[in-house]
Formats: sequence, structure tokens, C-alpha cells
Amino acid sequence: MIEGRKRVSIEAVSPEVDCGRFPVKRIAGEKVEVEAHVFADGHDQVVACLMYRKADEVSWNRVFMSPLENDRWTGSFQADEMGAWFYTVCGWIDHFLTWQEDLKKRIYAGQEIEQELLIGVEMIKEARSRVDEDADEIFDGWCRSIEGQEDGFRAARIALSPELGILMSRYVEEDRISFYEKELVLWVDREKAGFSTWYEVFPRSWGEGEGHGTFADLEKQIPEISRMGFDVLYLSPIHPIGMINRKGRNNSITAGPDSPGSPWAIGSVEGGHKSIHPQLGREEDFLSLIRCSKEWGMEIALDLAFQCSPDHPYVKEHPEWFRWRPDGVIQYAENPPKKYEDIVPFDFECQDWQALWDELGSILFHWIDMGVRIFRVDNPHTKPFAFWEWLFNSARKDHPDVIFLSEAFTRPRVMSRLAKVGFSQSYTYFTWRNTKSELQTYLEELIRGELREYFRPNFWPNTPDILPQFLQFGGRAAFVSRLVLAATLSSNYGIYGPAFDLCVSEAMEDREEYADSEKYEIKRWDLNSPASLRDFIERVNRIRNENPALWKTFNLKFYEVDNDQIIFFEKRTEDLSNVVMVAVNLDPFHRQSGTVRVPIGDLGISSEDSYMLHELISDERCLWQGEFNRVDLDPGILPAGIFIVNRTLRKESDFDYFM
Repeated sequence: MIEGRKRVSIEAVSPEVDCGRFPVKRIAGEKVEVEAHVFADGHDQVVACLMYRKADEVSWNRVFMSPLENDRWTGSFQADEMGAWFYTVCGWIDHFLTWQEDLKKRIYAGQEIEQELLIGVEMIKEARSRVDEDADEIFDGWCRSIEGQEDGFRAARIALSPELGILMSRYVEEDRISFYEKELVLWVDREKAGFSTWYEVFPRSWGEGEGHGTFADLEKQIPEISRMGFDVLYLSPIHPIGMINRKGRNNSITAGPDSPGSPWAIGSVEGGHKSIHPQLGREEDFLSLIRCSKEWGMEIALDLAFQCSPDHPYVKEHPEWFRWRPDGVIQYAENPPKKYEDIVPFDFECQDWQALWDELGSILFHWIDMGVRIFRVDNPHTKPFAFWEWLFNSARKDHPDVIFLSEAFTRPRVMSRLAKVGFSQSYTYFTWRNTKSELQTYLEELIRGELREYFRPNFWPNTPDILPQFLQFGGRAAFVSRLVLAATLSSNYGIYGPAFDLCVSEAMEDREEYADSEKYEIKRWDLNSPASLRDFIERVNRIRNENPALWKTFNLKFYEVDNDQIIFFEKRTEDLSNVVMVAVNLDPFHRQSGTVRVPIGDLGISSEDSYMLHELISDERCLWQGEFNRVDLDPGILPAGIFIVNRTLRKESDFDYFM
């Protein structure tokens, strides 16, 4: 039905994901900035308001929006709590504001204003009839102040008061207000969804001697992993491993008597997804690991892998949940030409799909009840989008603090859709972006477009599945530069260690896969090796934790450098109290130099001012002046630099450090 008194149109509200089909994402405490086209016919003054509320609140909060250009308006609110929020935009013709603007024009034109003032007073009195009794006196006071002036210009000065205009706007007639046709959804995550540092381990490799590692063995390593600056300890699957078609060393289809198998081949006579591998320990040992991690400032992340070994209890109990070949053999997982004989996928299109979904949901809730709040999800792109949306909505009703990381190295639209349906963070193509052009183009795509509203990148230089060629052939400098890039370009990053710590680069021939992969055997790492990067990693992570500018991804800005082998970028806080610049030599073999152009005007620095750059890895300092300055990076010494900028150097005494 058309409402004839509602003259305002509202269009192009942003942020808005797929016309409001999916929620926009933010971190608790972040400001939510909203823009919209708000306009009307004619020349009357328009007022626009941003409306917002938490999902469990009934009444809306209203914030007046500010005009930009061409009928575009902007407003913001603080999303200070986790969970679901709603926001929308409204607008109306403000007749009193229109009257105020017209009154100004009449005064400037030297026209008679006596009758206009009477009209204004009548408008105030009419608005008084719509207010609560407590506000009566306020409106009466304004009327008396205007009517009590013998001088018309003094009366006009009172009538034109901005405070009076705001007061009148608050008591507009509701049937004149136009509302955007949708209430848009905002999902607010806890801080760790936006800033986290992951360390991936296979618990079975942390034993003493030659035996199978346990949770208790891993618990002894918690202080050292915490010292390195990690706050998420991600475990490969901890469940019993199947015996049928168990893989041997280097993914061999023939397993030896001592082959431990792949942890992703879940399930055996010892249990399934809700069970713990008996050689890792008991439930109380796992709970002890969770407690110990928390004491050292870390959280445990579990691998959520919805797939089975051929001897998983589900196969016998629910054969209808799987696909079967004409010869009566269960269909194992394939991605031709790759074969995964030790893994069988669920059939999400089976007739009994709802019971399957319910059971998989119970797995998630089992571990949530155990105290786990972070999950890395294996191959989510091979399961239905609708399943994930249902699962996440179910979990977050009572547990809004749960974080899900999507391990989906697949097509861009699929990765995007997974983020839309609820994944908190996502693996990315960073692993294969090596040149400056590749990195800058990819990051601009992540942080400038619509993706930034719902897709949170988590940068991994390596994984147990992926040893990129850059790390295979680039030596120690390659590991250092990729670590700095991952840790500073993205506010969420992780490494598969200790393979990364120890610069392990041995790959299968012509493959981006580790030789002698830990996926198929128990490793014994020499953590005291001189090749270890652990102290360097600790320093980089400490820099991340101490500099708020690095706690976000979307404040990234690239600088111009006249050398394609050097990438230079900056992150800053809104108040410029913390400005971090990063330089990385992308050539792991040769020393590279270049001239960088610094937008000093944006930083409040004049061309005459010098400013100090404190390089935080080496603890060295240098002075720059003006826009153009030289940077020199030797991969044999340090292929990267992380600088904080001191913009306050003015007096000679400020330069005593260099004397």
C-alpha cells in the first residue's frame, strides 16, 4: 500500500551482503559505518537516521546520519557485544528544518519575517502535542523565548538554534517516516576472530623417544609455543584412525605394521568422531591440555573433519549415509587423479540426510561441551552450503563465541559463499602469491571490495598438505620473508610447525607436498637445530601483539617502490598513534634496493620535517625526510623490516640518539 505522506526514498544501503541475504561481519568493539542514498522530491530538507539494535532487544536505537555528496548519507554505531544485531535506515521530510533554512534565506534577502516566526512557533506547539508530559516544559520554554522577544532578529536567532532543530527532529510524526524495506543482519564475533596467531601440530609427534606422543607430552611444550607468541594451538584430528586401507609412509597404499595412518582417516573399532585416539590419552588428559593452554594464553583448536575411514562405526550402523558401488564396495573419496582409499565421504544427498545432519551437529556440540571454541574445518567446500549455514546457526544460538576456520583452497566463489554462510575465517591464495603484483592485486581484492564485509583472511605460508615452491627453493630467507608477509599483511595468520620453524624444504619430486610427510608418519623434530626460526618467530609475534595497527587487516595501504622485488606497505590506527611500515625483499637470493614514496601528508608530516623509523626486528633506527627515501634489504642478513614511525621529531635534542 502506498503511503502518501512518506516522501523519502532510501536506496543503496551499505554494507549489505547479497541484498541482505547474509550478515555483515564485525568484531566486538568495532565501529559499524553505514551509508545510504536518502532523498526526496522537491526542495524540502531531508533527515536520515541509522537504526540499530541487538537481536534480543525490542526497541531501536537511532543515530542521526550526516550528509556526504549527491544525497549520500553516513552514520555509525559501536557493536560492543558478540552475537546478532540488526540495522536499517529511515528518513523523513523535516518541515521545521526546511522552515529554518527558508527563514535564513528571508533574513539574508531582507524580507519581512514576523509572520514566518509565528509559523515557526505554531510548528513547535504542534510538535508539543506529540511529546511526553516530561518534555512539555521544554517546548513551552522555546515558544516563550521566541514570542517574548520584541526584536524580530533576536527571536529569529533563537528560532534558528541547532538545538531546537535537533529537538524537533526527535519528535517527528511516525507516519511521515520512510523505512528501508529490509532489516539487515550484523554478526559480531569476539576479538580472536579478527586477530589470532595459529600454530599447527600433530600431537602424536611430540612424544619422548620413539613412541607415540600423548596429550601429556604436548602439554610440556605449551610454555615454549606460548613464548613464540601463538594464541591458537591447532591439533590435527585426535580421533581413532582406521585400519582398512590405512596409508603408509609418503601416502603409500601399503601400510607397514608400525604405520600410524593419516589422522584424517577417522574411525575404527576404538570409536569415531566423539572418541580420542587411545594412544594420545584419555578425556581427562585432553581437558588438562585445554586448561594448561588457557593458563599460557592460548586456546586449543580442533580439526572438524566430516569424513570416515572404511571401518568407522557409522559405516556399519548407518550404511545409508554413504555411497556404495555396484559391486557392493563402499565408495572412497576421490579427486581424480588423486585417490583417498583410506577415507569415505558422507552422502549429504542421501534419503536420511536430516538424521545425518543431526548426528554431525552432535559431534560439534560434543567438543563444544568439552570446552573447545575454535574449529578448523577440513574441506568444507565438499559439503553443502546449506549444511554449514544450519550448523553454524544452531551452534551460535548458545555459543556466539565459537570460531570456525574454513580450509577451502578452491574456487573463489565457493570460498566466498562459505564465508557468507558463517565461517569466521578463511584460508586464502596467499600461499601461492609471490610477486609484488600478485600480492598487491590479491590484497586489494580482499580489503577494498564487498569481500571485506564478510570474508576474513587467515594467511598460511605452509600447511601439512602444501609446501610451496618458494619455500622449497628459497632457503632460510624465503621462510623469513613469507612469515613477515603473513604476520603483517593479515591480522590472522598461522604456520604448520615445526616444519616451518625448522625451514623444512624437502618436497616430493615435482610436487608441492612434503617428502616424508607427517600426515603418514610420526616425526621427531630437532627443536634445538641451528636452523630454527623460533626466536625470530617470537620477535615477529611480539611485534604483532605490541602494535595495534597490526591487529586489523583492512587498514592496509601499499606504497610505491621503484623496484618490483620490494614490497612496501603501511598499517595505522585511526588516531595515528601507531603507524607501522613493512618492507620485504621478495627475492630470496639477491640484495635489493629501491626508492619508496611515503605519503607524508597523510601522516601529518611536512616536507621539511624529519621522522624516525625504528626497525623492530633488528632494533635499528634511521631518519627519513620528505616523500622519497631509500630502502635496502639483503636476504643474507634480513630480507624484511618492520618499522614504527615517530612523527614528532622537531628539535635538535630529538636527534641526540644519532650523535
